[in-house]
Amino acid sequence: MKTFQNPPKSKWDTLCERPNVDSATLSELVRSVFQRIQVQGDIAVRGYTKTFDNVAIEEARVSTSEIATAVQSVSSELKNAIALAASNIEKFHTSQKADVKLIETSKGVNCWRESRPIENVGIYIPGGSAPLFSTVLMLGVPAKIAGCTRIVLCSPPNLHGEIDPAILYTAQLVGITEIYKIGGIQAIATLTLGTETIEKVDKIFGPGNQYVTAAKEFASTKGIAIDMPAGPSEVLIIADESCVPAFVAADLLSQAEHGADSQVVLLSDNLDVLNNVEAELMEQLELLPRMEIAKKALENSRFIFLESIDQCIVFSNRYAPEHLILASENMNKWIPSITNAGSVFIGNYSCESAGDYASGTNHTLPTNGYARNYSGVSLDSFVKKITFQEISAQGIINIGPAIEIMAKAEGLIAHKNAVSLRLNTLRND
Repeated sequence: MKTFQNPPKSKWDTLCERPNVDSATLSELVRSVFQRIQVQGDIAVRGYTKTFDNVAIEEARVSTSEIATAVQSVSSELKNAIALAASNIEKFHTSQKADVKLIETSKGVNCWRESRPIENVGIYIPGGSAPLFSTVLMLGVPAKIAGCTRIVLCSPPNLHGEIDPAILYTAQLVGITEIYKIGGIQAIATLTLGTETIEKVDKIFGPGNQYVTAAKEFASTKGIAIDMPAGPSEVLIIADESCVPAFVAADLLSQAEHGADSQVVLLSDNLDVLNNVEAELMEQLELLPRMEIAKKALENSRFIFLESIDQCIVFSNRYAPEHLILASENMNKWIPSITNAGSVFIGNYSCESAGDYASGTNHTLPTNGYARNYSGVSLDSFVKKITFQEISAQGIINIGPAIEIMAKAEGLIAHKNAVSLRLNTLRND
């Protein structure tokens, strides 16, 4: 990790940079995978699974018997924990339902907006060494609340050609039965294009590595919506002298262990805090099963001393972190100043892991600075908003003349006539 003391603002943009990837090479790989799957369909998908995941899969769809076996293999303890998390996530996302509000903009002119579910959605669940069954809850629960009629889940198989039992258990718990053993770029391409056996979807959700992120961005050029460019995980922590260094170190490591391309940043107005957190971090690091992964991520980490918490907030807004932790006994006064963040955790006991699993908020969040212009996944992510208007005879009389004048000024006479004919009919009546 690198420590910086009072870096000038001219250097802040450099400090906000994430680890770079060879975007040109990555884009070409994504393009070639999409093109081959578009031409060869299921054959190409199986070929890429063999190439990228080192396993031959003849039947990509997970069978009901496989799901049943997975349900039996998950411990009661884990099932109870998942149930608690699912309940909290359901409560929080159900609260996001909006009532229909009818607004009379002028006498006789009624306007309102209603939500409709996106019918076909695909959710991508990372597998590998850290199968994120928690993401099944984060995406499956709001999709069900929204009323999505078809939810397709893709996740990479392990070397035995299986999906982690906890993923399958959680999927059936929330009512997802269309599950495929497909990962990486080929999963996103399959959801985008469809194949002989898998119908395409309308919107794709889910986090992933740089390959999945690039594939989702390419999918958006093919007429498929995506939730956001959610790439490698990241956390920024602002800690003052009232923080608990051991807690801060643990939160930094909880992100670092996600992957070698994760990034962690610590800001403080107190040099002792930085030093104490570093000491705690090195001690805790040695005890982690994923120590080598965390060490790689820490090579890109930054500890930054700034003169005040005000400055820390300004830097954080420029960085626009996926996760922002305010490690202090009293950080509430800074909340109005936060403008760019995916999800915020306030106080010494609000660990980021709570949001990852069980507090109820969604953990599918914008990364790589996209918190400047993207929100995290919510119930709204799974619906479309349709506006309605109903105009009475009195209503068209009230607003019709204004429409005629505006349409004529734009040279759109057919628009004007659509109103004039109605007004003339009313006058004649």
